[in-house]
Amino acid sequence: MSTTTRSSAGRTDEATRTAFDPAGPLPTGTTVLEASAGTGKTWTIAALATRFVAEGRVTLSEIMLVTFGRMATDELRQRVRERLAGTERALAAVLLDDGSDTDGGGGPSGPDADDPVVRLLADGPREAVAARHARLRAALADFDAATIATTHEFCQTMLAGLGVLGDADADAVFVETLTDLTRQVTAEVYLRRFAAGGRPPFTLEEAQKLAAAVVAGGTARLVPEPGPTPGGAGPDLTDAGQRVAFAREVREEVTRRKQRGRIYGYDDMLTRLQACLADPDSGERAAARLRDRFGLVLVDEFQDTDPIQWDILRRAFHGHVTLVLIGDPKQAIYAFRGADVYSYLDAVGQADTVATLDTNWRSDAPLLAALDELTGGAALGDERIVVRPVEAGRPDPRIRRTPGTGEATGAHEAPVRIRVREQSPTEQDKPPISQLRREVAADLAADVVALLDQGVEILDDDRRWRRLGPGDIAVLVRYNKQLEPIRTALAGLGVPAVVRGAGSVFDSDAAVDWTRLLTACENPRQPSIRAVALTAFVGWDLADLAAADEDAVTRLTTLVRRWARILTRQGVAAMLAAITEETGLAGRILAEPDGERRLTDLRHVGESLHAAMTGGQLGTGALLAWLAERVEEARRAGTDELSRRLETDTAAVQILTIHRSKGLEFPVVYLPEASDRWVPDEDGQVLRLHDDDAPGAGGSDDGRSATGLRSGTALDVGGRNAPGRRDRLSRYWREDAGEDLRLYYVALTRARSLVVTWWLPSHNTATSALQRFWARSRVPGAAAVPEARYPAAGTPAGLRAFDPALIAVETVPAPGTRAPATWDRPAPVHTDLDVRRFDRPLDLAWRRTSYSALTGAVHGVVVAAAVGGGVGSEPDGGKEDDESPVAETLSQTLAPTVTPTVGGSGPAASTSAMVSPMTDLPMGTQFGTAVHAVLEAVDPAASQAADRLVGDLTAAAAVELARGPSGELTAGTLGPALAPALLTPLGPLAGDRRLVDLPATDRLAELTFELPLAGGDTPHGTVRLGDLVPLLERHLGPDDLLHRYPDRLRLPLLADQPLRGYLTGSIDAVLRVTDGGVTRYLVADYKTNWLGDPDVRPLPVDHYAPTAMAEAMIGADYPLQALLYAVALHRYLRWRHRGYEPAAQLGGVLYLFLRGMAGPDTPRASGQAPYGVFSWRPPAALVTELSDLLDGRS
Repeated sequence: MSTTTRSSAGRTDEATRTAFDPAGPLPTGTTVLEASAGTGKTWTIAALATRFVAEGRVTLSEIMLVTFGRMATDELRQRVRERLAGTERALAAVLLDDGSDTDGGGGPSGPDADDPVVRLLADGPREAVAARHARLRAALADFDAATIATTHEFCQTMLAGLGVLGDADADAVFVETLTDLTRQVTAEVYLRRFAAGGRPPFTLEEAQKLAAAVVAGGTARLVPEPGPTPGGAGPDLTDAGQRVAFAREVREEVTRRKQRGRIYGYDDMLTRLQACLADPDSGERAAARLRDRFGLVLVDEFQDTDPIQWDILRRAFHGHVTLVLIGDPKQAIYAFRGADVYSYLDAVGQADTVATLDTNWRSDAPLLAALDELTGGAALGDERIVVRPVEAGRPDPRIRRTPGTGEATGAHEAPVRIRVREQSPTEQDKPPISQLRREVAADLAADVVALLDQGVEILDDDRRWRRLGPGDIAVLVRYNKQLEPIRTALAGLGVPAVVRGAGSVFDSDAAVDWTRLLTACENPRQPSIRAVALTAFVGWDLADLAAADEDAVTRLTTLVRRWARILTRQGVAAMLAAITEETGLAGRILAEPDGERRLTDLRHVGESLHAAMTGGQLGTGALLAWLAERVEEARRAGTDELSRRLETDTAAVQILTIHRSKGLEFPVVYLPEASDRWVPDEDGQVLRLHDDDAPGAGGSDDGRSATGLRSGTALDVGGRNAPGRRDRLSRYWREDAGEDLRLYYVALTRARSLVVTWWLPSHNTATSALQRFWARSRVPGAAAVPEARYPAAGTPAGLRAFDPALIAVETVPAPGTRAPATWDRPAPVHTDLDVRRFDRPLDLAWRRTSYSALTGAVHGVVVAAAVGGGVGSEPDGGKEDDESPVAETLSQTLAPTVTPTVGGSGPAASTSAMVSPMTDLPMGTQFGTAVHAVLEAVDPAASQAADRLVGDLTAAAAVELARGPSGELTAGTLGPALAPALLTPLGPLAGDRRLVDLPATDRLAELTFELPLAGGDTPHGTVRLGDLVPLLERHLGPDDLLHRYPDRLRLPLLADQPLRGYLTGSIDAVLRVTDGGVTRYLVADYKTNWLGDPDVRPLPVDHYAPTAMAEAMIGADYPLQALLYAVALHRYLRWRHRGYEPAAQLGGVLYLFLRGMAGPDTPRASGQAPYGVFSWRPPAALVTELSDLLDGRS
């Protein structure tokens, strides 16, 4: 890969761009990889991440991978993991085959033989290949440490990690949408501004549209700037001036209310991180912290970035770490969502290296040649966004006529077909576009039927030929409103078709039906009852309603009243279930045409209503108002807030918008609107356009964030008569025309083998992408960027100048001249049914288990006996399943068998009269749950003063006890009773620190873990709980208080427990202490056990002396829990702590029996921890060997 050269203007010299080689030198500095459709952006990212890790340049935790959507993030995470695992397996095979040779051997074989990255990593001395393999294996074990996130998730994570350097409010609540807040603020500002005056300069509906655009626009600059006023004083009272002032006030008020309400949205994450990095005092330190964390940053889909996102990446990483930006500017089609392709171009101008991905692995070579004939060399809206030729990764076509079917039409033999609807001599003017759209829908359906009937075959990914079916075809359109006519036309000819994610479900008939039903539930009078009768819920038609007598209406009214009661008492879901059962809703609707679609929408709206009702505690009237707002938003803005779900998974033609098709591919693609682009007249709409005057800072104060930074976009909110509107509108349409070319490029490149599109003689043709591409390619010396419009003749004879082997130009039959055939679905191939044989051996020992599950059986037996010695455990609820379910009744029958002296741990009479601070508190699971929740919620170190500590504990207890019934327990008794435990020294292992001495940075609460046992998903070795006995006997000496525990593990109900699958649990707290320069980590677990007879009060603290607690520990199998937690901590530190040494860093375990911890004066045995604190430091070798044993490696 060569470094590009640059002109004096800083732009990349096009002639020096080279193809990126994934097996070449690794990128350094800032590199832009310019992709094209189908050239493998995600493959390249995964390959680069794998190489950087395998070659030791960075660890996986030092890589950040960013993309622009949740689904894309999930796919990227999966692809990276698969790439790491596949390469690791390939290198393992190479090392296995290599034997004792010193060189890397003959390289990989099998499916990885042609992979350039695997070949590269498998080449070299055996030691080098082994080192690469070891790094990949470690990366897979540590995969959860990888940062693979959306842009917004990255920003939120970085803000949280920056601590005091970041503008992060830990208590702020994220909200998906600010729609409700914006509507409320808009109404109030509109009323405040215009209530006292005459006629407002714009309507409330216009105000709502303007406000929605302004809030969605983030920090975009608002234009026009305020004009001069008479005398130089007072507000600008022109129409434009009032619009701009209104927009500013709405934006400022929404910002204030977000701060006051402690809420934030997606854009706030970006602006906060940008402000943090741009801060003149702390910005560089914040950026340095990010650079220290990440040595490699890979950004996918970078063409969809915006000025703020690029500014964040530039400030944090550009020029400091390896930054790889991968994107295809030809697919930049999200300007309406705030994306700005000019930010991508700016990054190209600042990059150290620019290279291209030049091999298309999606489309067949003939189709690529045809697309190059049509679009090659065109610049898509900017001279720097050029359609360059690409190599074909698949040289042979994957579509063919079934052998022996004859010539038929031969339509599929040209990979691109343009169907021309010629203007009839009898048509004096261009036909109305509505008529042409109907004709195209009908012709498309007929053509699909013809294609399916021609016996066409396609080559599947598994290299087998099969017949083309409806599921192999996609129809891509520009707008949601064009989807349903296409589906209807296909369905009319018997072709199954589904609309994929079309618009909002609130803009459907189902939303209307739900509105009528809720109206009738709230007010069951005759007009509303008659309206609900015509919905899908009841199923009457107009004839039924006209024939209904009073008795029928009365019966329906009674039914609706009963549904209303169910709604009030049990919610929307229960009401829908009752309606479905009582009216046969599902069967009745599915028997109708388009029944699957309608039933899917009804259920979808119902789920949304149920979530709104339960989440917002809404009554029927409020729920109806909520639905009305959603319906109005969907109608007004065409929002996709709740996109319609796919109604069936049957193989069917996919009909979707071009925007939704991005990232997808289909064997055959139909584009009915390629020559149909409507450019609306000036209507005063808000214009979003690139702001050449605002490269991220400077200019006026308007549109800046709190730090004075702005995005590089502008919003024209001044209306049609605003100063400079004509120039801005011209620039807006120029940018929109460029995006339209890119949109059509995306549509064309979704196809693997065949594209079918239409040319129409309409007034919309001149500005359409197909007309502009065709006309530009046929005009000698045409500019690289097509003109905004090319006049369309009635019959475009010039279209036939294309190479007919690549682009076939066909004439659409005149309407009414043919009778389209319906499609007869091929009869399924019937085969004799047989019972499928399952001969894979089942791993019956596999399970997801926990400490509780492992010990539950033996404790159940003890409970049943209820006799003899031992001490029970009070189960602490509300945790991961890691507490022993020993029955509480044991504690009621058994007292401690040993009562220690203050000076030692041997038997003696009780010498301490100190009473437990929790002696009057109840017992039981509910109490344990409350205690754990309170201790998790409170930061003891922030509340060191005794009065403040009690106050914080009491407040947290009040919150927890309000969640459910608490009996006689009150916050006023629980809070003060817990305070002494937090003020009790924790003994020698913790350097006698107290919980209040440990700041939040040294206390990790509720560390949840999931450990593989004996290989996890892939078994290796057989381990049972009894296998721990020899290990414990070898490491626990006679002086260890728990040295008798191995005898208990020999009990068959414990010893025979298989350890195979996964072990789950949650550690109450991990404490970090540092003494003498050595940092140690301790496991801490809170216990609320009552040691002794609960009928005897008060409870002495003496009952929690070391020997007594040891008896309790053994009886409840807490040593097993402690060891499992120690292993979890060991594995965690092994992955997270640089230079980890178990003997130094494993500090032991502290079981905190809270009832025995009475504060600073709690008695203690000589040289030991205070009563209530069971302190145990198992040998580090015991923990590490147990970890190996659990992994099946011992």
